[in-house]
Order: sequence, then C-alpha cells, then structure tokens
Amino acid sequence: MRYFYFVFIFFVLLPHQKQHQMSNLRFKALELLSQKDYRKENAVEVPAKLSSLFCENVFSEETMREYLTHEAFASIQNAIKSGVKIQRDVADQIAVAMKDWSLSKGVTHYTHWFQPLTGSTAEKHDSFFTPFESDRAIERFSGGMLIQQEPDASSFPNGGIRNTFEARGYTAWDPTSPAFIMGTTLCIPSIFISYTGETLDYKAPLLRALHAVDEAATDICRSYFDKNVTKVSPTLGWEQEYFLVDSALYQSRPDLVITGKTLLGHSPAKGQQLDDHYFGSIPTRVMNFMKELEIKSIQLGIPVTTRHNEVAPNQFELAPMFEEVNVAVDHNSLLMDLMARVAHKHHFHILFHEKPFAGVNGSGKHNNWSLATDTGENLLSPGKNPKKNLQFLTFFVNTLKAVHDYADLLRVSIASAGNDHRLGANEAPPAIISAFIGSQLFGVLEELEKVKDGKLSPEEKTDLKLNVVGKIPNILLDNTDRNRTSPFAFTGNKFEIRAVGSSANCAEVMTVMNAIAAKQFKMFKVEVDALVESGLKKDEAIFNVLREYIKVSKNIMFEGDGYSEEWAVEAAKRGLNNLKTTPQALSRELDPKFIALYEELGIYTHREMEARNEIKLEKYSSVIAIEARVLADIARNHIIPCALNYQNRLIENVKGLKEIFGDEEFQTLAKEQMSLIRDISGHVSIIKIGVENLLKAIAEAKSKDSSREMAESFCEEVIPFFATIRNSSDELEMMVDDELWPMTKYRELLFTK
Repeated sequence: MRYFYFVFIFFVLLPHQKQHQMSNLRFKALELLSQKDYRKENAVEVPAKLSSLFCENVFSEETMREYLTHEAFASIQNAIKSGVKIQRDVADQIAVAMKDWSLSKGVTHYTHWFQPLTGSTAEKHDSFFTPFESDRAIERFSGGMLIQQEPDASSFPNGGIRNTFEARGYTAWDPTSPAFIMGTTLCIPSIFISYTGETLDYKAPLLRALHAVDEAATDICRSYFDKNVTKVSPTLGWEQEYFLVDSALYQSRPDLVITGKTLLGHSPAKGQQLDDHYFGSIPTRVMNFMKELEIKSIQLGIPVTTRHNEVAPNQFELAPMFEEVNVAVDHNSLLMDLMARVAHKHHFHILFHEKPFAGVNGSGKHNNWSLATDTGENLLSPGKNPKKNLQFLTFFVNTLKAVHDYADLLRVSIASAGNDHRLGANEAPPAIISAFIGSQLFGVLEELEKVKDGKLSPEEKTDLKLNVVGKIPNILLDNTDRNRTSPFAFTGNKFEIRAVGSSANCAEVMTVMNAIAAKQFKMFKVEVDALVESGLKKDEAIFNVLREYIKVSKNIMFEGDGYSEEWAVEAAKRGLNNLKTTPQALSRELDPKFIALYEELGIYTHREMEARNEIKLEKYSSVIAIEARVLADIARNHIIPCALNYQNRLIENVKGLKEIFGDEEFQTLAKEQMSLIRDISGHVSIIKIGVENLLKAIAEAKSKDSSREMAESFCEEVIPFFATIRNSSDELEMMVDDELWPMTKYRELLFTK
C-alpha cells in the first residue's frame, strides 16, 4: 500500500497536467488535419516540359560556355575529364564567371558545400558583399575563395586525428561536381580535410577510389579490348525510400522528433498485409509534395524520373537516372536536404530512418553500380560479338571476385544502428554478403570453369566463343528476374547493392565498391600479362585467369532465399561471415588485409582508417544511448502516469460498484475491472524495473575503457531492455482509454493522408 501511495503521488498527481497536455497535443494535431485542406493549399502546377527547367540553378557545362572564356572553359573541362590542375589565374576567371551568373539569379552568399562524417551535409555561408571604402562596397569573389575555405573543424567527428584545441580545417573545391544555387546561396561542392591533410569527409576518399578504378579498368580495356578507351567512369543509380508523416502528428511524438523513429507503439490492425499500398494510387497531398520536389530537383540538375508508393503505408520511393558516381552521390545528399525542405512546406516531416515503425517494412537505398567508358560502352553489358562478350565476362567475373575477397568490408560500409533493424528482417537482404547472378549466367560460369589449363586448340576456342560466350546476350534477355533477398544482385547490366540503409551517404559503399574493384582489376591485369609472357595468347590467358576466379568465387554465389534459416547454415559451411550487428561488422574493418588495400590505392592511411572506425563506433553508441534515454523518459513521464491515471479511474469505478451492489453481485460485475487493474500494475512494474535496469546498463556501457567495448556493451546489454519496456507499453496502449493515451498511435501516423 505504501508503494502504491508513493507511485500515485509522484506518477499520477504531479505529472497529470503534463500527460493531459500530451494527449491534448495528439488530438489537436488530428483536429487540425480535419480542418485543413492541404491538398488545395499546396497544389502545384507543373510546366508542360520539365526538360525546360533542367539545370536552371546549376553552373552547368552550357552555362560555363556562356560565361567562361575559352581558356577557362577548356581548363575546367580538363580538370573534370583528366584531373588536370586548374591554375590560379584561371581559377580567378572561373570565380568571376560564377559570381556574375549567381548575381544574375539573386544570389548574395557562397558556401563550400561538403559532407563531413556526421552523415549530413555542412555549409558556412560567406557574403559576396565587400566594403572597400568608408561608404562604398562591391560584390567580390576570387579564385582563392573558390578554391579553398577555412571552416572551424573543431566540432566535426575526427576519431582522434586532431586535438580539440586544433580547430583548423580546410574545404577545397571539387570541380568535377558542378556548383549549384540553393535559395540565395551559391553552393560549391568541396572536400574537407584537416590542417595536417587527413580526410574528414566522405567525398575525398571517394574521389581517390574513383581515380583508382578508372586507371585499373582503363588499363584492361586498352590492353585487351579497345585501345580507344581513355577513361572509365563508374556510374550509380540510387533508389531513395522514405516515409512521410504529417508535421503536427510528428511533433506529438517525442521519440520521432529526437530519434527519427518510434520507440513505442502497438501495431495497427491493418499494416501492409493487403499489399494495397505498393504501386497504388499516390495520395493527392503526397503528389503535390512530389511534384514540387521534382521541379526543384530538376532545376538543380538531379535527373529524377521515378516516383511511386512503397510497400508500407505512407512509404514512398524516388529514383533518378544513372550518373557518374561522384555527381550521383552529391545529388543524393542534396536531394535528402531538399526533400526535408519541401516536405516542411507541405506540412510533412520526412523520415529517412531505416526502421521508423515496427511491424512494417523499413527503408533502404539500393545502389545500382556499373562501369561506363568514354567511348559509350557499359562494361557490364554484353556486346554483339565474342570479343565484347569476353570483355563483359572479364569485368563481371572480376567484380564477383572482388566482392568475394572483400565481402566483410562491403558489409562494414552498410553498417549503422538504424540498418541493424532492417537487415535480415524479411524486408531487406541478410547481413551475409552473397551474390545473385541468375541461373543462366551461373550456367555460363560453370561452362567457363571447364576450360582446360593452358593453351586452347582452334576448335576449343571456336566452341567456347560460339556456344558459351556467344550466347550471353540471349541469356541476359531472359534473365530479367531479381532476387530481392540478395545483397548483391546482377540485374542485366549493373550490380544492385540492396543492403544500403535509407539514411546512409552513398559515398561510403561506393568508396568500398570502387576500391575493391580497382584492386581486383589490377590483380587481373598482372596475372593475365604473366600468362601472356609465358606464351599464351591474350584470350587464352584471360580464359585461364577467369576460370580460376570462378572457382574461388563460387562460395558467394547463391540463387536461393536469402531470408531462410537454411541459407544461414549453408553460408556458415561456406565460410561466409554473418555479421548481424554494427559492432560485429566494425570489428572486421581494421583487418590488415583491408588496411593494405586502402594504403596501396592511396585512399586512406592507417591512421585515417583507425579514426573512421572510432567515429563509427562512437556514433553507434551515441545513437543507442539517445534512444535509450528517450525511451526511459517517455516510459516514466508519459506511459506510466497515463496507465496509473486510467487505473485510478478503474479503482473509483470498482469502489462505486462495491457501494451499490452486494458482495456476490459485486464480484461478478467488477471482475473485468479488477483484472485490468492487476494487469496494469503488472505492466507498470515491468516498465519501471525495465527503465531502472536500462539506465544502469547505459551507465555501465559508458564506463567501458574503449569505444569498441562501449559499442558492444550498448548492443548486447542495453538494447535488450528496449523490447521489455516496449512490449509492456504496447500492451498498456491496448488497455488504456484512447482519450487518455498521450502518444499518437500507429494507425494515425501511418494512415493519415
């Protein structure tokens, strides 16, 4: 009784007013929705031709031709295509042209737009405005301002690369990605490095990886297939999934506001089980958002072409055309920022979290990767003759070999606290890295595996080229199905990396993909040249090397159901790792083999690798710690008071029944209320004890000596309490009077249009 009295005073009477305000906030949000007609208020008119808007706010090649001198234009094109350094005097010319173009569009400021390791973009705005006498001023922008800026680097993640008091960092212009205008600001895509030269962003390592794969792939093309090839550019087509939630409803959920996901919430009777949302009619209000987003995207040069409903309620997808990887990565980061801005205008909040709602599909960001030559060929697409098909097989098999050799590094590149909820949950590929290529292509590789060692007779060559290699185009025409359970699937003329999380920066996985491909291409060239020197002809040498690669790489090829338990058992037999959590994945990142890869290609130093691993571990721990504290706060300050408030009403009801009816009739009439009172007490007790244990586990995790131990402790000791608290809270949600429940419910978040 004393315990109940204590709980009643401190959890019912004192927080009652706050809890009442929370439930009011929920119902006011729902009432506002019924009164507002956002469909009419935010109607969007689309021009007859979207193409007329393309690159309107981009310092594009066409704009450069208009504003630049011939010398400056040639210089920037050489920088883009060949990496030739832009001279300072030419940079001054480019800066003046950029300024003049920007001023013609009402721009007042400029910024070096970069992508630090926070996971979002960053910018520091400086004005063109420059006073030069006591009462006079001009708009000024020089080559020095264009090339380099010095933002304070003290508060960006660095993984111990610099001391806190060493604040200096530099941003440097990346001319391979075009400048663009957002509002009244000229944005200049840039890399971000420390005072001592270490990379502090996603772009710099990506550019190095792209250079490495360009060199290696071009070397193969020129040596064996086409001497006209002078450049190979990796391409990327991403598919961005996201949820839209009404802004008022979003603001009524503290967990959504602070963590980007719901930490509590009972599943509604209807979720996605009818499959009626996927590719369904797009709601008018959402369509208005999409229309405006597409207009602004196209003005910024983002070639968006696809929009549709996704599987879960209020989940959608947007996808552009393929672009060169560096530009595509920038466009995805820019688009995510743009989506949030446009959503706000339409009274939505956009959710990029990989698993914002339990019980329905989460969101991913498929990365479709391929290789394009400057002669217009896709190296992962077969040609019309045996030579072109052999070129296709060369890059196809080498890519599989690269993924086989560096599967764990690819897994590391998609690791995050949010993505842990999604991988292997029957909605996304498992954490086991495997490759799907289709049964028919698998059959071709099996035939190639039979190629005999050494020289081939003319008859064997003819048979191989006509009956195996020559059939590839026809096979690919019929091999159009996709295994959605595979994390790395070949889909006709590209590889689809399906396990990337929706909130991720594409640069991380693209850096790994292009780095491991570059390493493998270089190795292939060395091995083929060695066989040619020993007396084999080029095609014989290529077939011999590919045969061995196929044998080695078969372990990662899997055509079945990646969701099945049988595959997990089979994968273990094959020696494939199943790194289910981010701490497990990050424990593999500093493998000497991976460090050697990066150092050889000049992408990361050992110190940079250690720093990035440290940053990822710290971020994981911070994310889980924030979620845990928010959960504890909601449970103690909202859920328990609400439950006890309702329980108190039941107690008053029971007392009233006892006063009116005799004991026998009372026992019958009050049976259900008494049962509810007991159940509520039981769940309140579970939540209270769960929160206490959760807070102790957080303190214990934070006391660990290393970031790795801390992340492992958060994963293994803290996270398990989430389910305990959530389960009882969700049970209470189904017991407590709907008018008292403070948290906006799933049915309202997911089905309010």
